[in-house]
Amino acid sequence: MLKVGVLGAGHLGKIHLRLLNQSEKYELTGFYDPNSENADKVAQEFGYRKFDTIAELIAAVDVVDIVTPTLSHHDCAKEAILAGKHVFVEKPISNTVEEAEEIMQLAEKHNVKGQVGHVERFNPAFIATKAMIENPMFIETHRLAEFNPRGTDVPVVLDLMIHDIDVILSVVKSPVKHINASGVAVISDTPDIANARIEFENGCVANLTSSRISMKNMRKSRFFQKDAYISVDFLDKVCEVVKMKDAPEVPGDFDMILQNAEGVKKQIYFDNPDVQANNAILDELETFADAINNDTTPVVTLADGTEALRIAYRIIEASKNNLK
Repeated sequence: MLKVGVLGAGHLGKIHLRLLNQSEKYELTGFYDPNSENADKVAQEFGYRKFDTIAELIAAVDVVDIVTPTLSHHDCAKEAILAGKHVFVEKPISNTVEEAEEIMQLAEKHNVKGQVGHVERFNPAFIATKAMIENPMFIETHRLAEFNPRGTDVPVVLDLMIHDIDVILSVVKSPVKHINASGVAVISDTPDIANARIEFENGCVANLTSSRISMKNMRKSRFFQKDAYISVDFLDKVCEVVKMKDAPEVPGDFDMILQNAEGVKKQIYFDNPDVQANNAILDELETFADAINNDTTPVVTLADGTEALRIAYRIIEASKNNLK
């Protein structure tokens, strides 16, 4: 079992603490939180060991789980990596692309592994369909959330849209060619609603919409490719796959047949993948333990997290240019 310590005991940090404490792949050593009042409360309520400094925690563990505000991700990761510890960093990987690149370089130099907490990669509905998403040419995503003051210190692109950016980059194996975007600040100092159009060199187009001032929550993605339509509901954890194949010469009574203007007939059929219930946060943490123990590549690498952040900032920049 790997000894693990958590930096940050806020809302998400407490979830990580609870899951790591349950895990059979980690031994939870303790946590550090700069807010002494909150740290005392968490230690008393749950019985986790509280460390007085970041350095003391880092010295006592094999893996550092960084669940602090984004602004401190770089400094925390740097200190842990320089001490030779593996790092799990919540998304986004850092506040700037330059910081993210330094984290990558340091991890490589000190031969430690890193993973970024892009949890939607572990969503059971996405896992059930990912192998079917082969060469999407049009993607549409909607990630809408009811207002929550937590997270409004960053633009909605870094808060919400970055989830979909990472998912899209994981299935489209082509460089980004062009980005167009717009965003509006409604109740925050930074955009609360944003739309982006990402064009890839292979011709794929992704249209992303994110909002944190919606009346209801929604997290849906649709992938369109040759002879298939795949819908993934990340919120309700359900998926739908509609496929087409050449129609049989003698269709059955209940076969759904389409005929185009050229007379080509296609049969429509539904594929219902088996969605296995899971705890996505526990899975992302435990697959990182597997990567360390087996010396394999983590599911969401530091490079993946860096690229998602780079595209997110290109969207933010494109949005500013649109406003001008």
